[in-house]
Parts: sequence; C-alpha cells; structure tokens
Amino acid sequence: MGKLDGRVVLITGAARGQGEQEARLFAAEGAKVVLADVLDEPGGAVAKDLGPEAAVYVHLDVGEEADWAVAVAVAKETFGSLDGLVNNAGILRRTRLVDTSPQEFVEVCRVNQLGTFLGMRAAAPELAAAGGGTIVNISSYAALAGMASLTSYAASKGAVLAMTRVAALELAAQGVRVNAVCPGAVDTPMIDQERAALLCRTLVPLRRTGRAEEVARTALYLTAEDSSYVTGQHFVVDGGWLAGVPVFG
Repeated sequence: MGKLDGRVVLITGAARGQGEQEARLFAAEGAKVVLADVLDEPGGAVAKDLGPEAAVYVHLDVGEEADWAVAVAVAKETFGSLDGLVNNAGILRRTRLVDTSPQEFVEVCRVNQLGTFLGMRAAAPELAAAGGGTIVNISSYAALAGMASLTSYAASKGAVLAMTRVAALELAAQGVRVNAVCPGAVDTPMIDQERAALLCRTLVPLRRTGRAEEVARTALYLTAEDSSYVTGQHFVVDGGWLAGVPVFG
C-alpha cells in the first residue's frame, strides 16, 4: 500500500528539479500524477517514463488563468478527480535592489506569487468536491531570512507563506489542508550549484546543498495522511541554515 493510493495530484514545474522528484515519488506511492510545466519536451518525457496509468502531462503557464482551467479539466477527465496540488513552479532572478527593474519584479511575482494564487483558487473547489484534499505551496528559506540580491524572489515567496495561512483558514471547513515548504539551497537547475556548494560549506550546519528528493519527501508528508492534523504551517528544509551561523573547527 502506497501513502497516496487513490489520490490524484497536480504538480507544477514538474519537468525537472524538485517538481520532477515530487512527481516520481508521488507516483511510486500510488498517486495518479498530473505533471504541469511550460517545458513540454522534458515534462512529457517524465510522464511517459512514469506510464499512462500513473501520469499525464499538460502544458501550464501558472500565470495564465485559462491554463489552470485546462490543467484541472485534464486531471478530472484523465483520472476522475483532483485530490491534491503542489504549487512547485518558480523562477529566481539574482539582482541587487537598486538594479531590479519593475519588469523583472513583476516577472518573478507573476510566476511565484500569482501562479500560486491562481493554482489554489482553481484547485480548491475540486478538492472540496472530492471530499477534501491537500495543497502544498513551495516557498523558500528566502521568505524567512534576508538574502542579498533576491528582492523579487523573497517578496514573492513571502507572499506564498501569507497566502498559505489564509487559505488554510478559509478551506479547513471543506476538508482542505494547506501547508508550505521552505527549502534552502537545493541541487536544482534554478541555482548556481558551485556558488551554492561554497555557501553551504560555510553557512549550513550540514555543510551541503539539499537534494531535490529531500524536498519531495516533505511534500509527500504534507500530502499524505501522515500529516492529517497539520494545516497552515511551513516546514523548513535547509540543513540547519536558518538556525544560525555555525562555527566549524
């Protein structure tokens, strides 16, 4: 018996990185997975690898309301319902505050913040109709502690935490739980791995970058019945980074 047997879960940004690992882990735990992304070729390849009984791919620009309607419809038409959502899609731009253009700020917030809002709004009625469900929003360490040159990213991820708490309050009566994950530096294509490795060796107590599957396991916990009494919370997966600056000797 898998932890997600009988569940249908939509995962955004599922073509690679954390989203891909979430899709693979959820499918291994018995879920029917709807992989959504704008990277159609790799996204389709992951879905094909998982097989048509376990997965389907759909093109989804998370900042487009119409795309969300299509993705939800695909989930229902293919697997009969929608029981879970993982708002994983995100982008990062590393620019100093005074050099960040309004266009860049809006670009980042469109994907990370607006995309999360539209996803929750599109999924919530379907989750309630299915008798309850789960939403997992991927936020970031940057929402909890300052990081230079990440104004737009930190702002968008802070908003994700705020929306998570509000949605948890509003949807609890409908049996929908809403939580967030705050990863630190993780080995995904979104970040500079050499820079991240150096940073983690000096600032992170576990002295390494995180693995995408470690974030996926936290998303699994928040989607499965293991977390049945958990909602409105954020879970930090950062190797101890937020705890403070370690002294190695």
